[in-house]
Amino acid sequence: MQQLATDKSNQLSVVKGVFYVFLSVAFFLFCVKLMVASLGGFAGSFQENILSSALDPFIGLFIGLLATAIIQSSSTTSTMVVAMVATGTLTIEEAIPVIMGANVGTTLTSTIVALGFISDKGSFRKAVSAGIIHDFFNILMVLILFPLEYYYGFLSKISVYLQQAIFGDRVIESVGDWKWFFDLGIADSISGLIQNDIVMMILSFVLLFLSIKLLTSVIRKSVIGDSQNKLRKFVFQKPIKSFGWGVLITSAIQSSSVSTSLLVPLVATKKIRLTHAFPFIIGANMGTTLTALIAASFSSETAMSIAIAHLLFNLSGALLFMLFAGARDGMVSFAKKFSNVITRKRVIGLVYVVVTFFLLPFLLISIHKTQIDKTSVSEEKEVLKIENNK
Repeated sequence: MQQLATDKSNQLSVVKGVFYVFLSVAFFLFCVKLMVASLGGFAGSFQENILSSALDPFIGLFIGLLATAIIQSSSTTSTMVVAMVATGTLTIEEAIPVIMGANVGTTLTSTIVALGFISDKGSFRKAVSAGIIHDFFNILMVLILFPLEYYYGFLSKISVYLQQAIFGDRVIESVGDWKWFFDLGIADSISGLIQNDIVMMILSFVLLFLSIKLLTSVIRKSVIGDSQNKLRKFVFQKPIKSFGWGVLITSAIQSSSVSTSLLVPLVATKKIRLTHAFPFIIGANMGTTLTALIAASFSSETAMSIAIAHLLFNLSGALLFMLFAGARDGMVSFAKKFSNVITRKRVIGLVYVVVTFFLLPFLLISIHKTQIDKTSVSEEKEVLKIENNK
């Protein structure tokens, strides 16, 4: 009888877990549609006053980095970009650099966690190596793929081709009923009640951010639960196994910032080696693309293309570092050497964070924007000069 009662209790717990996951996913999808609805009315002024600079790929890259470093959620940034693409505020070519920047910006969390070990020199060195290797991995992939996208449209062309080959023109049509099922028409009703586009935009952003945090919390408790200690012991035995767990866990909790930050204390306390942790980080980068794919599935063909581009960006890094052990070893060695430098002069760690994630992007955005404005003024003067000569 006691065993039967235990089995029923376990079954009830599983049912509750599935139910909570379903509700959190439904709330997330509702928030995605609310964001799309808010951008629909706000798209013109939003692009003109805030995101007009993102039309330039370089500024789009730095905006994605800076925005994600501030809100510390690449899932939120990528979902917002999907919504902007769905409403026509951004084209896929303009959105891809923002996604690249978001991938770099999200690595700030693990680096900040590493700085928390600053009082213990030995632990600090190992923690920093675990934190910054995520930074360097994404920065390197941007250095490789951004020029290819800028000059040849590498990611945008492939993602559009794959979207057409896999989904064709059926993305919206096939999910129209499901959009209503998860939304129940509430998003359109709220959009009709709130006439102020700015208020609608702020509300949708806040709800979207909360929905991702809720989804993260619910799935983390329901899927992982009490097995965290077991995962720490068996996850990092082999590179491919570590990579697979990185994909699985990050897909579940929907936050690469959280999953990679959990590694920092493990590496700092010598429970796992950086060599074994790095494949997990690569997998985490893959797992975080699920949010954008889910959001795009309920948007448009173009939105699905940008979600595929996000996947391709991270897949490229996974193929490069998982297929070639020498590339992994080189990255680990570089991270260790850089962490030694920061350990000797710890103020360098703080300078690195401030400059890389805040000061440098802000300065580059400002400088590039100034150059564009000067070019525009110069062109206008040339046009006026020509007209006056006539």
